[in-house]
Formats: sequence, structure tokens, C-alpha cells
Amino acid sequence: MTEQIAGHLLVDCLIAQGVTHAFGVPGESYLAVLDGLHARQDAIRFITCRQEGGAAYMAEAHGKLTGRPGVCMVTRGPGATNASIGVHTAFQDSTPMVLLVGDVASDCRDREAFQEVDYQAFFGPSTRGFAKRVERIDDANRIPEYVARAFATAMNGRPGPVVLVLPEDMLTRMTTAQPLARVEAVQAWSDPGALRTLREMLLESERPFVIAGGGGWTPQAAQALQRFAENWRLPVGNAFRFQDTFDNHHPLYAGDVGIGLNPKLAARVKAADLIIAIGPRLGEMTTNNYTLLEAPCPKQMLVHIHSSAEELNRVYQADLAINATMNAAARSLEVLTAPVSVAWEQWALDANADYIANLQPNKLPGDIDMPAIVGVLQQHLPADAVLTNGAGNFASWVHRFYKHHGLVKGHKTQLAPTVGAMGYGVPAGIAAAITTGRVVLTMAGDGDFLMNGQELATAAQHGAKTIIVLLNNGMYGTIRMHQEREFPNHVSGSYLQNPDFAALARAYGYAGVRITKTAEFEGELLAALTRPEGTLMEVMLDAEVITTRTTLSVITQQALQLKP
Repeated sequence: MTEQIAGHLLVDCLIAQGVTHAFGVPGESYLAVLDGLHARQDAIRFITCRQEGGAAYMAEAHGKLTGRPGVCMVTRGPGATNASIGVHTAFQDSTPMVLLVGDVASDCRDREAFQEVDYQAFFGPSTRGFAKRVERIDDANRIPEYVARAFATAMNGRPGPVVLVLPEDMLTRMTTAQPLARVEAVQAWSDPGALRTLREMLLESERPFVIAGGGGWTPQAAQALQRFAENWRLPVGNAFRFQDTFDNHHPLYAGDVGIGLNPKLAARVKAADLIIAIGPRLGEMTTNNYTLLEAPCPKQMLVHIHSSAEELNRVYQADLAINATMNAAARSLEVLTAPVSVAWEQWALDANADYIANLQPNKLPGDIDMPAIVGVLQQHLPADAVLTNGAGNFASWVHRFYKHHGLVKGHKTQLAPTVGAMGYGVPAGIAAAITTGRVVLTMAGDGDFLMNGQELATAAQHGAKTIIVLLNNGMYGTIRMHQEREFPNHVSGSYLQNPDFAALARAYGYAGVRITKTAEFEGELLAALTRPEGTLMEVMLDAEVITTRTTLSVITQQALQLKP
């Protein structure tokens, strides 16, 4: 058998698993892998990023879009720790991902060698870390085994990240090993007895409500979910930052169950007598700090369907727990025989009416009308456009007012971190443009953008066109909002002195424009859609406009009234 260097074998194993893109920052600890990428650049494209956190976010976004692990390559020590933010995002967002870390040579290990880190302690689940598995490959002949296992682990059960550590000297050894066959995610089907119980619970219900979200959804699963909802006339809410799971235009859609929750939707979830949670972990954001559903025993009857047996009954004691992957669960539910009529017809209609009413904007000050701007986005972006955002109050504008067709139409259209990490939107958007070639719109805040704005250089280098709407209010807005609620008029650390963002974008090779009035936005958006390069649109937002519902001054006044 033909020998080859281990770093080249690793690249061949990635290609065998269907990898077309790897995102990373090059490092001397994995030069043999970089050489393998050079040899196979016809089959796999290495996206050279500017910081490992941005690279890891891109890999996570790729995993969300494709359903297969996004691959990130970094060097030892600082490279791995920088990338940890993307690994944590992949873990909390249930996204398949593989992080490859070039490491110190084997004969230097355990001496605190240059940039040495104990990756099992740092990432490993045994210490409540945030990777599903952390493994070191010491034997070059076993590279195919480790890579195949990493992909299987990342996709099966609750999807998530896997870390493979690659000693520098191992990567330069010769081997005759060959790649293993591509692994596919295993489907876990719903128990027929549990489905019968679920049907009985529905028949006894008067106010059922579905919450759909989490990782592992495909267009086929989303379409099956829609047929289930239609058969039973069930109101459906999407879990936090999984707003493309159920079509927002559908008459059974009730809104997103997340941050900035519609008060009427919150009341409806609390008033339900049966919650059917399909896919979400039911974490803090989706449950409004565990108040919509009280932990550990909700007042509502709870059916929890999840791809991981370990997740079921971990926080909430479900009345019925079903271990099933989303494809299998949705297809099982769509054939569940529904009655001719149901007792909650009006309940479902009212849920959608509340959602529609919530699209009516609150009156807020300033020259920028954000609901109108989101309306322009809705009018001109194609239905399959990918919307990305990081973390901050700025994201609530698209969360509340933008309507996703989403997966039911065949495409994932929302990339947003349920982990709540800042700096995600820009690199995720770049990855989406590279991966899909579709129109990409990133909503960013001023503080959020500066966390990973350097990746515009990556976009320019690799021909990735994105449109960035950057809301500049001169502050870390979410933190300022909380400061005014808890310590009114005591501003500390949340003020930002910003660069000229439009000029900065031009320096990177993007077009850069500044918007000071709502009427300027539509023309600039149309120009951005037609020009070949990416565009950053800096929108000067009044600092008073702190949320979609109220102002900073009102929050301060309310807090002062509550002070003794």
C-alpha cells in the first residue's frame, strides 16, 4: 500500500466525510495538514481567517447550514483558547462541529511546553466543559478511526462539537492507513406506545401549544412538523433563535418564544394545559428564566421530544419523554390520526392574531424607524436570504419584526447564537455566503461588530459578499439597559467611542455608507444587493431607542420610582 504523510491522510479523511470547507488560522503546529490542504485544494477549500474565534464561528455556522460538522483548524494554546467561544456556541446551540488543534510534539508533552494546554481539562465534558468528546491522536495509523468517530459523535444524539488534538510529530509520520467511509447520523424513532399516549393527551387537552426548535432539523422534518400542526390545528411557537423552524407566515404560527417575548405569548404559554416541546432543550431563554414552565415540574402537562436521552428529564420532569431525532419525530407526528374537530380552534386562531398584533410597532423617538427598516428588508430580500446576528438588543428588531419562511421552504435562513455570544453575526454571515452563495444580511451592533469585524478581510479575500446593517448607538446597549434598571443614572463601562464604521468597511474592501434617516435606507439596500462587493450600512440609531418597546429614559424613570 502507498505510504503518505499523516497530515495528508487527515485531509483525505475529511474529504471522505464530505468536508468541502475548513475554516481556520494557520499555525506551525499543523504544517503537515496545511500541506495536505494544498495538495487537495481541488476538493477542500481552506478559508484563512483573521482570528480563531471568527474561524470557529464560521465553522459553527457551516454546521448549522449543512447539518454536517463544520470544521475549524487552529494551532495549540492561544489558537485553541481563542476558538473556544465557537466551541461553546456549538455546544449550547446543538450544532455539529469538529475542532482540529495542532499540538506540541509528543516528546515535549507534560512539561508546560510552549503554548501547551491540557485540552481534556479545558474542553472536556468530564469537567463540565463544552465539547461532546475530546481526543488526542497519537498513532497516525488510527487517524481514520478518530476522524470517523468525531463526525459520528458530532452528529448523533444531541449534535455538538468534538475536539481532536493533533501532536505535531504525529502529523509528520508516514502511514499506509486509508480513510473510512462517510458516516451518517443515526435516526432514533419515536416509541409507538409513546405516540399513542401523546395522542390521548392531545384529545384530552383544551389549550395545547407546540414549541419547536433546537438542532438537527432538516427541510423534510420542518415540512412534516407543519403537516402535524395543520392536521391537529395546533398553534406553534419557535424556540429562542430557531425562528426558521416553523414558517412565520403560516396561520398557525404564534411567534418566537425567546428574549423580548410578546407578553401575550408569554401569558398563552403559561395558560396552556399541554406543552409539546419538539427539539429544544427548554433552556433559560426559551423558558424566560424558567418561569413560563416552572422547573422542575411545570404546571402544564409536558411532552418533551429530544434527540438526546441525556437531555430528557435533565431539567424538566416531563409527563411524557420521547427520545427521537427531529426527522423521525416529525414524520411520526404527521401520521398521528387527528379528530375531525378539536376543542382549541379559537385558541389557535387567537395565538396567531396575537403574533400579527405584535408586528405593530411601538412609537419611539429619533430619525430612524427600525420597524420600517426591517419592513424594507422583508420587501427586498429573497425568501431564501440568510439572516445572521450576534448578541445584543439590536438583534431584537429582526427577531420581532422579520418573518422567516425558513426550513419548510427548503432553506435554513437564521443563524443566531442561542448561547448569546457577541461577535457571531459577521463571521457567520461570511461562512453563509461562502457555503451557500445566497444573499446574506447581517444585523450587528457597534459593540458586537468590533468583536469580529476584522473578518471582513476574510470576506474580501475569499469573495464572500455580505450586507451588514450596523446599528450604532454608541454603547453596549444591553448592558446599559440593565444598568438603568438596577442602578439608574450610574453609567459605568457601557459607553463606546467608535470609529467611522463606513470608512473602516471601505478599508477592508467593502462598500461603506452611513444612514441617518429612514428614507435613505431603501436606496442603499437596493444598491448593496446589486454591487459585486459586500456593503456595510452604518445606521445611526438614537441612544434612547434601547428596545423594540421602550426607551432608555422610561426604563430609568421606572427604576427610580421603585427605589426606596
